[in-house]
Amino acid sequence: MNIKIVDAKYYMPERKVLNSELEEKFGVEKGYIKRRTGIEERYYVGSETIEKMAANAVRKFNDISCVDMIVVATTSSNSLMPGISNYIQKELKINSCICIDVLAGCSGFINAFDIVSTYIQTGRVKKALVVGVDLLSEIVDKSDLGTVAVLSDGAGAVLVESSSEEKSYFVNIEAEKDEKDMLVYKANEKLKMNGKEVYKYAVKNPIENVKKLMDLSDFSLDDIKYIIPHQSNMRIMKSIANRLGIDFSKIYVNIDKKGNTFCASIPIAIAEMLEKGLLVAGDKVILLGYGGGLNTGSILLEI
Repeated sequence: MNIKIVDAKYYMPERKVLNSELEEKFGVEKGYIKRRTGIEERYYVGSETIEKMAANAVRKFNDISCVDMIVVATTSSNSLMPGISNYIQKELKINSCICIDVLAGCSGFINAFDIVSTYIQTGRVKKALVVGVDLLSEIVDKSDLGTVAVLSDGAGAVLVESSSEEKSYFVNIEAEKDEKDMLVYKANEKLKMNGKEVYKYAVKNPIENVKKLMDLSDFSLDDIKYIIPHQSNMRIMKSIANRLGIDFSKIYVNIDKKGNTFCASIPIAIAEMLEKGLLVAGDKVILLGYGGGLNTGSILLEI
């Protein structure tokens, strides 16, 4: 069996935080944050929980009654049992299904998507939800502009199903040791990010990962309509395009208006692209995740 994306939805909290608010708070000049990150605004929750954000994204689908698997990627949940996937099942009254939560850093959505793909390809699952959600505003050090300016809350969900059509699908998921503790989050503590080391990793490993992915496939980057990356930092994404030798227009970007939502960034981007009509049947795209672990993963798939 092949895997087919049916639809995608996303949810952002109501509170929009502009750069001007943070620049005033931290006493930095106007335009500083955008120059450093490419971000203009981000979103913070009010009283919502991470589970409610995830459910709010999923409830936007017209019909999920026949879903028989839910896989959720996250980095910021403090609740280990029941998982966010179980919460979604309960909240939306989905009948018996497989529920799994995945912890694989900012690249978690890639792992979650490939888990679902494996279940579908083996015939054990026919329709599934792949969800990415992170609530980061509550786990950052509020005195650290480096993380406060970048991170945002949000949730995205992709509905996929088995298909009898021939659909291209290639994957390359790798991990290497984080010897320098570049990205660390422990429950009930604050997230720690070494920006300089993360940048060095993010402009090297993802490029190598994508090149290996292309070697596994029958295609070249000329055949790819879009690369849909984890929305980490505008400078990182521009560097990825440059080092892959492709025009930046092939990189889908929404970090300017959504911020860095970790595991939610790729599914939010897919949902936006479908809304805008940027993706049609037959298009080949690369999903690219990278971050804490250090985990790096890419998937070449056909819409």
